[in-house]
Amino acid sequence: MNDADVGKQVQQMVRFILQEADEKASEITVAAEEEFNIEKLQLVESEKRKVRQEYERKEKQVDVRRKIEYSTELNAARIKVLQAQDDVVTGMKESAGEALLRATKDANTYKRILKGLIVQSLLRLREPALVLRCREADRSLVEAVLEVAKKEYAEKAKVNLPKVIIDGKVYLPPQRTARDSHAPSCSGGVVLASQDGKIVCDNTLDARLSISFRQKLPEIRKKLYSKEAS
Repeated sequence: MNDADVGKQVQQMVRFILQEADEKASEITVAAEEEFNIEKLQLVESEKRKVRQEYERKEKQVDVRRKIEYSTELNAARIKVLQAQDDVVTGMKESAGEALLRATKDANTYKRILKGLIVQSLLRLREPALVLRCREADRSLVEAVLEVAKKEYAEKAKVNLPKVIIDGKVYLPPQRTARDSHAPSCSGGVVLASQDGKIVCDNTLDARLSISFRQKLPEIRKKLYSKEAS
């Protein structure tokens, strides 16, 4: 083999090596691009998933916050309604108290009220001897009706006349005034107790008013609800 043939063989080998190198490089480039595209797609999908998760998280936060705000507003509205109802009930009770006070200004009317309260207290206690307390301003009126009340009680209970002593040392508080609005007060009525003080019947106008309102409160609230609904 001469030099020319050797040169040709060498050139063929070089071309083969270069061609094979180009093919391998092309394969590597294609594989790299595919791998890059796969990684890029995975990265994009991962970021999309993160964005969706973040959006869902924020959407849930907004929804929770909206529900909390709605619940807060609803509770505030309910409190306002309840407060308004309480104000109405309190106003009704105060009006009833003022009406009772006006009744005490009429001597004849108030004497009938006192007699009825004393008879009722005697029937509840059914004691042979009792102590009666009233406001100092009411003492003369109580003395005027006490005997009649005792007789009425004795006839209804079919017992002897009870012994009732008006307490001249301890009186019920006077009527409330604007100057002493926070001091103990009593709108009128009586308190009877057994001689040992163990059994007490509070039949003051204030106690009767509180009992009446406590008993009537469900009915009052029902009427208030029905008015609001209509």
